Order: sequence, then C-alpha cells, then structure tokens
Amino acid sequence: MNQPTHSDITPAQFELSDRQRLSWLRLYRSENVGPATFRDLINHCGSASAALEMLPEMASRSGGKRSIRIASLDDVERELEATTKFGARIIGLGEPDYPYLLRYTELAPPLITVMGNSSALNRPSISIVGSRNASMVGIKMAQQLAGALSEAGHVIVSGLARGIDRAAHEASLDNGTVAAMAGGIDQPYPPENIALLKDIIASGVGCAITDKPFGWEPRARDFPRRNRVIAALSMGLIVIEAAQRSGSLISARLANELGRTVFAVPGSPLDPRSQGTNNLIREGATLITSTDDVLESLKPVSEARQHAVQNQLGLFEKEEFMTLPPSDDARTTIVSLLSPSPTGIDDIIAHSGFAPAQVALIILELDLAGQIERHSANRVSLLGTGDR
Repeated sequence: MNQPTHSDITPAQFELSDRQRLSWLRLYRSENVGPATFRDLINHCGSASAALEMLPEMASRSGGKRSIRIASLDDVERELEATTKFGARIIGLGEPDYPYLLRYTELAPPLITVMGNSSALNRPSISIVGSRNASMVGIKMAQQLAGALSEAGHVIVSGLARGIDRAAHEASLDNGTVAAMAGGIDQPYPPENIALLKDIIASGVGCAITDKPFGWEPRARDFPRRNRVIAALSMGLIVIEAAQRSGSLISARLANELGRTVFAVPGSPLDPRSQGTNNLIREGATLITSTDDVLESLKPVSEARQHAVQNQLGLFEKEEFMTLPPSDDARTTIVSLLSPSPTGIDDIIAHSGFAPAQVALIILELDLAGQIERHSANRVSLLGTGDR
C-alpha cells in the first residue's frame, strides 16, 4: 500500500496539532457528517480544512434543499475550552490514547471525549451489559463476574445505566472500569449514577468516554451508537438478563458484527428478563456460568489480538481522488440502485460498472445532502422525505 501524503492522513500514531484538532471538530460537528462521511471527506479532499471549504458545493450537487450547517470556529473553540475546564480532553483517531480496538472497527468515531485515566481504554477489557430492571440474581451475577474478571486484569466496560451496568461498574471500580456515555461528557444518564461516574473518575484507573459534544443531552437514538462503542472496546461482551427487543441485544448484535465473542448468562424461562439471553444462547452465543468460562474462551482471542491489530488498515486508506464531480447520469444511476433497504456499496460498484472512487464520491454527496443513511458492513439506504 502506498503511504498517504495528505496532511490529515496520518501514520499509526500521531498528535493532532491545535489547528487540526479544531478543523476535525468543525468537520465532525457539521450537519450530516458521521464517522464514515468524515473519513470519506478526508480521503477525497485531503484534509479536514479542505473538506470544510468543499462541503456546501458537494452537498448541493446531490439535491440538498438548503445550505448545510457547518460548525463554526467559535462553536468548537467553546466546546474545546468547556471540555478542558471540565477536566476532560478530546482525542483524535490515531492518537496514542485513542482505543486501539475501537480504532480498527467500522464507523469508529474520528473524535472522542475522555475523562479520567485514558490508559484504561487500551488495557485488556470485557464488556458487560444487561437489564436496567435487573433481578437480585442478575445483579449478584454481574458483581461476581465483573469483580473476578477485573481482578484477573481486565477493565470492565459498560454503559452507566441502572441495574446490570451499575453493578458491573461498582464491582470493578478498584481495578478499572470504563463508562460509555450517550450524551456529552457533562451529561451522564441516568442522574442517579452521577455519583458513580465521579467515583469512576476519582478511582484513578477508570474513565468515561463519548463522541458527543460537551453539553449534549442524550436522546433515545444516541444510545445505539453508545452501544456500538461498548461492543467495540472489548474482545468479548457478556449479556446478563436481557428482554426481547432490549438495548442489550442491540449491543450483542453489534458485537457479533464486529467479530467479538458474545457471552450470555442463562436465566429462568419464566422470567421475561431472560428471554433475550436464552435466545442468544440458542442462536450461538457462548453460555457462561463462571469467570473461568469467559477467560478460557477469550484466551486464544487475546493471544491473537496484537497480530490482528497490526494487520489492520492505517488511519485512513489512500484513495485515488476524483478531480471532477460525477456526471448527472452517473448520479442518477447510483440513486436508482438504492432503496429504503440497506444495500452494499460493493454491490453497487459491481452492478453499475463505475469506478469505486466515483461511486464513493456520489455516496458521499448524497450523504451530505441528507438523502441516505449509512449502515454497518459498508451499506447505505435511501431516506424517505419523512426521515429528513
């Protein structure tokens, strides 16, 4: 692979300059710019600052009905100042403290905010999730597993929610736990766990992480993204008491998509809180009843982890940049191949016969114009007018 040469396409570890950090923040906080779009913009434009200049034109080329909102320099400077005053810091994808397992996952956020001991993000870790309305049996199981796994040297990752999450954080407090948040670093949810978050930070061995701006109040749709971070930060995810259609099952699905080992603690078939976990086991999740079950299963994965990470792509993969925008005919053809159901971009490339870089640019323009939604496994779908 050729070495990237553009200013924001960087080697395995680097430090963002002050200028780059502000440009990255402006780009990531701009309208319709998610993790995949951020990466595509830098691949196409060469840097965040260049992408910011090109955003309005690119959004308008694919039917944007109004001017795209671009985060102002004043806004991101205020965010950076407020974050620093609060005792947190913003870390860019590829910087030394960015979690290496998160970095090598699809849709990794280009910027995260971390408060506490960020080294916890790069220690061996296991995620534990489950019911907010947990039974005493479930809480005791979470405490037992989290306590023993943390004593064995693993950081425990969870979502700072009631029930299982809280029990897992409390049991691993002395050895290191990570709280993944759906809102800004200053907006923990639920409010009754604010004291727990303070304890995690004060422990000196744990931290909190989010990709949301300072002051952002979490909404229902923010929690699946938080669940993806929970799944990505560890090589294995344990589910304890999860009802059908619960957020914990979303975490399990995401963990499976990311190639993580999914563990499930079996429960009574008479308890609705165990229907989800029992179904996970039936569908192939690893049944566990003790810490040894987890450690034995993860041992070969842990031994292979370093080799796997070393063979991943760098921060950004160099693309053959397009110098001219696609034709209207090419754009029409790509749109005609899309539907409300997720479609693989590789399938679009193969069927259309267009160059991969040309298809990527059209998808990028459609994304900026708010015409499509990104999905895992490099898939996209059309948004209806009601979705915009």
